[in-house]
Amino acid sequence: MVDRLGEIRRDSAAVAALWPEAVVLGIDDKGRMPMTGVDVPDPWGMSTDVILGRRPSAADSTPAARLTLVAAQGPYDPERHWLLGRDGERVVFATPVSELSSGYTLREAGPLLPVAESELVAMAAALAAWHRVEAHCPTCGTRTAVAAGGTCRWCPSCEKDLFPRTDPAIIVAITDADDRLLLARQGVWATGRHSVLAGFVEAGEALEQAVHREVLEESGLQVEDVTYFGSQPWPFPRSIMLGFRARALTTDIRVDGEEIVSGRWFTRDDLLADVGDGSVVLPGEASIAFRLIRNWLDGTPD
Repeated sequence: MVDRLGEIRRDSAAVAALWPEAVVLGIDDKGRMPMTGVDVPDPWGMSTDVILGRRPSAADSTPAARLTLVAAQGPYDPERHWLLGRDGERVVFATPVSELSSGYTLREAGPLLPVAESELVAMAAALAAWHRVEAHCPTCGTRTAVAAGGTCRWCPSCEKDLFPRTDPAIIVAITDADDRLLLARQGVWATGRHSVLAGFVEAGEALEQAVHREVLEESGLQVEDVTYFGSQPWPFPRSIMLGFRARALTTDIRVDGEEIVSGRWFTRDDLLADVGDGSVVLPGEASIAFRLIRNWLDGTPD
């Protein structure tokens, strides 16, 4: 886990003192960062070999990819140099760069990186997107200044701190009384792509309420036994995915035909066969959707 150095972020001199010996991760406007050891033409297709046992999951194998970090150069600029934290012996900053000729996003390369480096990439992606589009105060419109090592912006007119917004979204693996798993397809996805249901939490809504509402809206199903599974930062551009499992009270799937174009119950044999022949493509291994599906497929309790 990365030490985010929260105890010194408000001390601008202390943050600046870290710069000369730090390493820097560049990120372009497309959220791509330089990495080595990555060969991922389609992040969705990565999960196929794991599900079918042709390669170990990233959690069970030596990381194949590494970030390309460069030594800090020039004077420290708090507007462009954002402190990510300490990873072992190295202090890492992120900085915006011009479009990379070769780079990868968290979605593409996350599962191939060591855990700490994947965390650095998630933080860099979230901060870069936020600083790029929200440089002005939402209350008065004044240009704000970067503060707290990049994790905050300060409005000199309102005299208030502004922080990155994180939009909560739920994602849920639904099984029926026969332990079949519901997978669905969005209309904008490529042919064959399937996943579990997900959606954003609405204002004034508890997470469990969001699960019931989204499932009913997207599949026509009613569920019970909603239990928390885990979470994942999902900076595309600023979400956190909160994973759940639930049991269906009904099995008659009714999709809206627009956002969700199809839904289907799968047995484990069904899923393995369809993934094997290519008719079903699962979410990439970087996603909590993959973890939920793999958890069900393995029959593990958590």
